[in-house]
Amino acid sequence: MQDIAEQLQAWHASGRSFAVATVVGVSGSAPRDPGAALAVDADGEAVGSVSGGCVEGAVYELCREAIDSGQPVLEQFGYSDEDAFAVGLTCGGILDVFVQPVVPGADAGLDAGITYIASGTPVALVRLVEGPAALLGATVAVTADSHHGTLSPGGPATTGALERSVVAEARALLDAGRTAKVTLALDGRPCDPTAASTVTFFVESYVPKPRMLVFGAIDFAAAVVRIGKFLGYRVTVCDARPVFATKRRFPEADEVVVDWPHRYLDAQLAAPDGTGGLDGRTVLCVLTHDAKFDIPLLERALRLPVGFVGAMGSRRTHLDRNTRLREVGLSEAEIARLRSPIGLDLGARTPEETAVAVAAEIVASRRGGGCLPLSAGSGPIHHDLERAEAQPAKSRRVA
Repeated sequence: MQDIAEQLQAWHASGRSFAVATVVGVSGSAPRDPGAALAVDADGEAVGSVSGGCVEGAVYELCREAIDSGQPVLEQFGYSDEDAFAVGLTCGGILDVFVQPVVPGADAGLDAGITYIASGTPVALVRLVEGPAALLGATVAVTADSHHGTLSPGGPATTGALERSVVAEARALLDAGRTAKVTLALDGRPCDPTAASTVTFFVESYVPKPRMLVFGAIDFAAAVVRIGKFLGYRVTVCDARPVFATKRRFPEADEVVVDWPHRYLDAQLAAPDGTGGLDGRTVLCVLTHDAKFDIPLLERALRLPVGFVGAMGSRRTHLDRNTRLREVGLSEAEIARLRSPIGLDLGARTPEETAVAVAAEIVASRRGGGCLPLSAGSGPIHHDLERAEAQPAKSRRVA
């Protein structure tokens, strides 16, 4: 929903009713991840996507129906074995889509959630997607220190216990920046998703964009900045040389900093929250290949819980760099975290080709890719979903 938050906020602020269809479950080669959303307003305008085109028409109609009826609905879209041409998802995957009507001012949880998402405030939006009809669509917006909305105003004590439990679960997911389903018993206790009398919540965590720190204001860095922005990172360029580290040279960077790389990293860790926005999603690209910059920086970076640290340089530079890192006290395990030389072997030569190689390694590292041509294998395309349990068979709606 984050991709369409600005438009949703505009509709919400104008008092316009709309419906949001959200992918809440996937299996197989489904084209979009959980959280992908399509929204339709009362006039029929649509924004977003849940499938990249496969079932958009059917979901659009579900949104129109939800606006008219005021009732949320959970639908499953998948391949029809009875008629190979009557296909929802031609790729053979399955999508569970939750469609929820929104009337501005009618639901405190949704109102707060939309406002938080549009403003960039970290929030977990919790929606009940499977369970008793009276609770379906109940929404709570959870931040680090508060929550808005309720599962059942004036409801029974068990509903209060359920709400407390799901708020605690949502806060833990928000802290980790994760989106997931949570299944609980009606009294709030954890339980098996297959147990009787359960409720299932879809918890969407909205956190600031992950950071990409590019050290070294060289021509290759400009291309890495562009592709980093394309991948959705908040990109910072840092270099100690003011003649090179300029906004004119890096107009697409969110921030250009003139400072020694290690000193800038220290300053980020000295931020009030102690992280400077550096977390397990953070990417560091060290492109200076100059020991006086690289070694003090990597000595710190390789000890941080960030997602990716890569450094540019020749094979000889790589070996010399590793020797220097041992001399400053890094362990073999810490040095092994360094992706060097940075990038996949694509035969890249130009800055743009090199940026593609760097981006490819970052994506493969994040998603568990094997870095082989898809044509060379026959297994699942989406490696990060490979271990997900297959969803139980249900009736499947087809487009």
